[in-house]
Amino acid sequence: MTTSGGHTRSRRGVGTGSMPAGLAPLSISSPAPLLGGLVMSVSALVFAVVAATLYAGHQLADHVLGQSDAQASNKAASGWGGWRHLLGHVGAYHLVLVVMLVITVVVLDLPVTVVGMVAGLSFSAVTHAVLDRRWPVRWILQHTGSADFADRQSPICGMYLADQALHYGCLWVSALLIAAL
Repeated sequence: MTTSGGHTRSRRGVGTGSMPAGLAPLSISSPAPLLGGLVMSVSALVFAVVAATLYAGHQLADHVLGQSDAQASNKAASGWGGWRHLLGHVGAYHLVLVVMLVITVVVLDLPVTVVGMVAGLSFSAVTHAVLDRRWPVRWILQHTGSADFADRQSPICGMYLADQALHYGCLWVSALLIAAL
C-alpha cells in the first residue's frame, strides 16, 4: 500500500522510506530480490541490523556508559546492596540499548513492532540480571567441563569471557525476538 507521501507501507505499519530508482521495496511477506539476485527477507535484514546494534550497545553499556565501578564491584554481592547495584546497572545498560535501537529503527525506517521490542528487551534485561549475579556463569562452566576456566585469571579471565559470551548469546535471542514478533 502507498501512503500520501509515496512511501510503501509494510504489514507491520512502518514505511520503507524512499527507494533508489530501479530498486523495489522489500516485502515483509515474501523474500525480495536484491542486487545480484541475492534473496533476503525483511525479517532477516531487521535481525542483522538489530543484532549489530545490540552488540554495539552492549559494548558501550557494559563497559563505558551503563555501569559504574561500584556497580561492577558490588552487583553480585548478597543482600539488598548487591541487588541495588545490579538493578542500577541493568537499568542504565538497557537505557543505552533502547536509545540506540530507537535511533536505528527511526533512521533506517525498520519495520519492528512494540511487541517485538518489549519481548527482546525484556529477555535481555532478565538474562543480563541473572548472568551478572556471577554464580550462574560459574555454575554453567562447572557443569560443562570448564571448572578450571572459571578459576582462570591469567592470561585471561575465564569468568569474564564466559559472561560476555553468554550475554552475546542472549542478545542474539533478543534480536530474533525483535525481528520476528
